[in-house]
Amino acid sequence: MRIKSFSRLAPRITLAVATALGLAALTLPAPSARAQGGAGDAPGQWLHNGGDRAASKYSPLDQINRDNVGDLEIAWRWETADAALKGTVRGLPGQLKTTPLMIDGTLYATTAFSQLAAIDAGTGVTKWVYDPKSYEAGRPTNTGFQHRGAEYWRGEDGEERIIYATGARQLISIDIATGKPDPNFGTDGIVDLEQDLGRKFNPRYIAHNSPPIVCRDSIVVGSIIFDAPPGNSMPPGHVRAYDVRTGKFKWRFNTIPQEGEIGNETWENDAWKKLGNTNVWTMMSADEELGYVYLPTSTPTNDWYGGHRLGDNLFAESIVCVDAETGERVWHFQAVHHGLWDYDFPAAPNLVDIVVDGKPIKALAQVSKQGFCYVFDRATGEPVWPIEERPVPESVVPGERTAPTQPFPTKPPPFERQGFTEDDVIDFTPEIKAEAMRILENYVMGPIFTPPWLIGHEGKQGTIMLPSAAGGANWGGASFDPETGILYVPSMTLPMLSGVAQPRNPERTDFKYMRQGGFLPEMPFGLPIVKPPYGRITAMDLNKGEIVWQVPHGEGPRNHPMLKDMNLGPLGATANGVFSNGGGVLTKNLLFAIQAEQDDTSIMRMGPTGYLRAWDKTTGEQVWEHDIDLTPHGTPMTYLHDGRQYVVFAAGGLGQNSELIAFALPRS
Repeated sequence: MRIKSFSRLAPRITLAVATALGLAALTLPAPSARAQGGAGDAPGQWLHNGGDRAASKYSPLDQINRDNVGDLEIAWRWETADAALKGTVRGLPGQLKTTPLMIDGTLYATTAFSQLAAIDAGTGVTKWVYDPKSYEAGRPTNTGFQHRGAEYWRGEDGEERIIYATGARQLISIDIATGKPDPNFGTDGIVDLEQDLGRKFNPRYIAHNSPPIVCRDSIVVGSIIFDAPPGNSMPPGHVRAYDVRTGKFKWRFNTIPQEGEIGNETWENDAWKKLGNTNVWTMMSADEELGYVYLPTSTPTNDWYGGHRLGDNLFAESIVCVDAETGERVWHFQAVHHGLWDYDFPAAPNLVDIVVDGKPIKALAQVSKQGFCYVFDRATGEPVWPIEERPVPESVVPGERTAPTQPFPTKPPPFERQGFTEDDVIDFTPEIKAEAMRILENYVMGPIFTPPWLIGHEGKQGTIMLPSAAGGANWGGASFDPETGILYVPSMTLPMLSGVAQPRNPERTDFKYMRQGGFLPEMPFGLPIVKPPYGRITAMDLNKGEIVWQVPHGEGPRNHPMLKDMNLGPLGATANGVFSNGGGVLTKNLLFAIQAEQDDTSIMRMGPTGYLRAWDKTTGEQVWEHDIDLTPHGTPMTYLHDGRQYVVFAAGGLGQNSELIAFALPRS
């Protein structure tokens, strides 16, 4: 049964001992509802992970512009609080992916070990560190010791809190005035997130590393769930809400509908009772005025074979708009029916105000791994432009039943190459093309949504899938300019293999088929098998549903021995997407984005260094680049402090120093 969208029936500073365990109370002008939920207010600060709860990643600051961006210098560096734990925690801090907040002259940043630090915004000196010791619970599932950031809340009476969820399933509310947990929240400031999911599960398969979001008086929390499960019995990815003042449990939205709930019949043979995942592992957005929170959901257990979960599997791979006070579903849209591609929604939807054919629309724009941008009226869920159900290929895997159609937006056009045919094959020279075609004899090519292949069937070793399960777009998402209506999205063009086979150890699992084989197809002479660009940035006018410009992001393999004499321009690099998924930040004139250096020996590996780059956001011309001596990972942010604009991002981890790096213009 196909269920459509329903309306109601969104200089380096090494860590020292914290200078104080307390911090003087901060004062801010009372934010408007729009400052709490949308873009445009508090231009000198960075109050939420995406700048605002609309996930715009935009600031109107213009001290740094095209004319002087070349003068940017490193203003300070902060080595994370995790450095003090070296040797005491089993395991290394993972990639530092946090995006810090800036509130009244203080940055608030989470670390890979789920610590929270307050840092002077002008000097990078530590003010205080809170350590919940979540690492004592062991390595978090799936991505290990990583963390993407925290949320900020300010009540009408002026109370302020930093709220975040840890790798050890703790929801913590920190009093911004003391740097300590709020004693009135949960138990001594902490809520146990092993509770309230509605059924028993193994807690080692669930964790948290993305920021929750606050709307009205509700803290809404997603989760990470193990992505390579040993069997069908996994924790469900239900989304929960807690009272922002007390931590009391308020509601749960069942992303896998339970008996009697809408969509339950799309999980055939009672699969809803056992299967899990279908979680919100990434960031969310919220409209404070409407009182709606928008949930981007992921694929069910398991990502590549759905014979255990026949049907469309609502609310997997969907945008779900829920009422922040009640958890009631307002509307939803499912982008992938019966997902077999790990095409979960990877980023927070952008809440955008646009004008289409003269009509103002409070809209939602969601970029995807598939390379689509879906645009809806965020109050009603009605598509701004038609979305068509089109036939897609069927599966050859026994027991599998693919959905006969998938949804295709008619506008804007895809920002990534979709599907893989001979026209997409690398062809710089006849020799390279011939080698690529020889390799492709082993694989299945086809349009987007060609399902995973049964390995060995007809002699083929898998389907070439483009975009890959890493995107297209990934968790860095997109940035939106509220003045022009233009959306900017970094993405990558990386083909991957999708193939399944019977389990090698069937006595250890109840899966009939599992993903097997390599991640990448063989590479002709070490080059990608697809034509460039391999990384790109696209600017889309959401008032018109059109692409304004698209440019390669990164140099790519242009210095390869078979290409170096061709005088090629930038080919784009995948290292912005596979491992270093940070997005971009927009200012009045510029777009800033990070990129990891690509390892010359493999398109799949990142080097130990990287770049911070700036583009003229009107033309797409790259106007500045700065080498970074660590691998950058976190989405940049920007703020104004004591009359000086800063651009800050996270870098390092996994054996490197883990640092925040701040750029600014020289004080002179």
